[in-house]
Amino acid sequence: FLWIYTDLMYGRINDIRESDKLRIPTLSRSVDLPTIFFFFGILMSVAALNVGGQLSLFADVLSSNIKEPYTISIISGAISSVVDNVALVAATMGMYPIVEASAAITPHMQYFVTDGGFWTLLAYCAVTGGSIFIIGSATGVAVMGLEKISFGYFFKRFTPLAVLGYIAGILLFLAMA
Repeated sequence: FLWIYTDLMYGRINDIRESDKLRIPTLSRSVDLPTIFFFFGILMSVAALNVGGQLSLFADVLSSNIKEPYTISIISGAISSVVDNVALVAATMGMYPIVEASAAITPHMQYFVTDGGFWTLLAYCAVTGGSIFIIGSATGVAVMGLEKISFGYFFKRFTPLAVLGYIAGILLFLAMA
């Protein structure tokens, strides 16, 4: 739809030079397709694990050993320091139900309501945990390649600060909860 609209709009406007018109084919040449394919691959892999039942099985194992939803969020955030945070959150969404808010649900399931404590802390932990190591996020991997930043350089200079921020944010969240 956007492509058609853009072409129709530029067809009616005559005072814009052809080189200044932002057409979809021109813009698509500057898109970073490997990154897009990377995210498609991650999301398709997570969907396959979900359909195959592995995510719910892992959620059952995790929930039976760790009863506290906030602890699961914190552990997931730590895992996102080495596993891409997009994949981790997508996998977690397949592992735990997003429950509709209701007075009839159990106190434990209250954590899993839309915008509930589990999901809020998970979002924080996954994003911030993904910054602990440079390989924890697609952005970090891209910057590593573009700017030639080594893992050791990042680890020495930024990992301690990221860990402090991670812990401080969790403590602040728990104090507010």
